Amino acid sequence: MKLRETATGAVLSRRDALIKLLRIGGAAAGTTGLGFWLSERSHRPEPELAINAKRSHSVPLDPRLPEMAVIQGEDPELLARAALDALGGIHRFVARGDIVLVKPNIGWDRTPEQAANTNPSVIAEIVRQCWQAGARRVIVTDVSCNDPRRCFERSGIGEASHHEGAEVILPDPARFKNVDLRGDVLRDWPVFDPFLNADKIINVPIAKHHSLTGTTLGMKNWYGILGGPRHQLHQRIHESLVDLADFVRPTLTLIDCYRVLIRNGPTGGNLDDVLLKKTLVAGTDPVALDAYVAKAFWNLDVSALPYLKLASARGLGTYDFGALHTYTKMIA
Repeated sequence: MKLRETATGAVLSRRDALIKLLRIGGAAAGTTGLGFWLSERSHRPEPELAINAKRSHSVPLDPRLPEMAVIQGEDPELLARAALDALGGIHRFVARGDIVLVKPNIGWDRTPEQAANTNPSVIAEIVRQCWQAGARRVIVTDVSCNDPRRCFERSGIGEASHHEGAEVILPDPARFKNVDLRGDVLRDWPVFDPFLNADKIINVPIAKHHSLTGTTLGMKNWYGILGGPRHQLHQRIHESLVDLADFVRPTLTLIDCYRVLIRNGPTGGNLDDVLLKKTLVAGTDPVALDAYVAKAFWNLDVSALPYLKLASARGLGTYDFGALHTYTKMIA
């Protein structure tokens, strides 16, 4: 493992240096104004679309490019743009004519300042980038835990996505299809059909504490593709997380760490539980991204997050984030 000298002469491993980067700074987030968006009626299914169950949406690895990017700065949109550029640009991930599904966390009836949902500015920039790459359709959706219309509105994600021309699709009971997920724990389960017909899927969770798993990051965000009694999956939550990650296999993951809900997640509500970190972590290895953010903000190792080891054993990525080619940058 490569080492680097710090200004004080101490030697840090790459792993320790990455962790230190995220632990610098941070303050409780303040309150700002809330923008509202009146959601439109959700689109009906397109009958010509077929279910493409359990196929990878990932792109080939490129040894010339970093596998992970850690970007820090003041503007969430610029963070997303810089992360995509560092990883090879949006054209590496989205081709002309693609149907792209952007999957934020829109689970809760909370404002952006409460850090229970993904930052709407990050989603807006990703949607813009997808159009620039020539996408045929850009869809933004999630299966919310609270009332979907309130979640999409109060999070700001509905308005921001709609403004950029994305199809904002609220969960509709008529659009869930029973799918054999072919997992170790998850078999037949209702899946929201936009996730079954996309060419590319971009996962954009927010970094949050979770009362059951310690954190909810990229892999936990896939609970938002499911209908049915999702709470039952908590009985074997680590195995179900890996089954879902194996089923979806995203094109790209960007973890929103601009505001971090450091405790009392996943719902939050108290601004004292929010740290302003002004960071975005993106990459092609979803296991490594989860491992990195969990360690940096909550000091959680793989021993505390069994799903990371299970995911690595299934070939979904590595939890040894220090071994990755990582790009780091601070922008104005």
